[in-house]
Amino acid sequence: MSITINVLKNADENGKKAAEKIAQLINEAIKTRGKARIVLSTGASQFEMFSYLVKENVDWTKVDMFHLDEYVGLPITHKASFRKYLKERFVSQVPLHDAHFVPGEEDNIEENIKKLTEELRSDIIDVGVIGIGENGHIAFNDPPADFDTDEAYKIVVLDEKCRKQQVGEGWFDSFDSVPKKAISMAPKQILSCSHIVSVVPHRVKAKAVYDTITKPVTPLVPATLLKTHPDWNLYLDEDAASLLMGI
Repeated sequence: MSITINVLKNADENGKKAAEKIAQLINEAIKTRGKARIVLSTGASQFEMFSYLVKENVDWTKVDMFHLDEYVGLPITHKASFRKYLKERFVSQVPLHDAHFVPGEEDNIEENIKKLTEELRSDIIDVGVIGIGENGHIAFNDPPADFDTDEAYKIVVLDEKCRKQQVGEGWFDSFDSVPKKAISMAPKQILSCSHIVSVVPHRVKAKAVYDTITKPVTPLVPATLLKTHPDWNLYLDEDAASLLMGI
């Protein structure tokens, strides 16, 4: 277990420093292996990080991207679609070798998950960029999370707090319009990333951050599982770190 906690003044500085670390790890993988494979999270907390990451000096032609999760039944044209998010903020901005998206509204979701799993597990994942939700979730593994499944991706039911977060961030106009199910990378699969970087700004995340760091590893706070990883880099702004720092 190895945790490096970085506290920056605000979300912009936090995103910049996190992007520098992510780029460093990607470049190290390219230097060592000739390529890099990464997993990316989405959401309002990642805005600043992506704005800086696309400007980093990385040979993106040697990078394959996967992403963590997607709503079931949500079209890619919807503003909350994570595929739409990544295409607009990342994939269209850099010349990736390849991008692998989690299927959402397509038919045969189970078959598509199987194909995605085969591709994901065809080689190691060098860097996982893993956010932490207001309820302590990682990807869409809401509490109590299934720490035992060996599946790479699974269909999960979103809890009330998670769905309210999506409304609060402006992705949906009402609670009832938030899908009840999503496809999420499972906890064990997340832990298989060689390096994990978590970018967690904003005061709304302060309780989740505090619980993650201070509580024992528990499915009731899924992000506590990240503390078992051999190289976890946590990037906080002062707001997200406020309960830890006594601010």
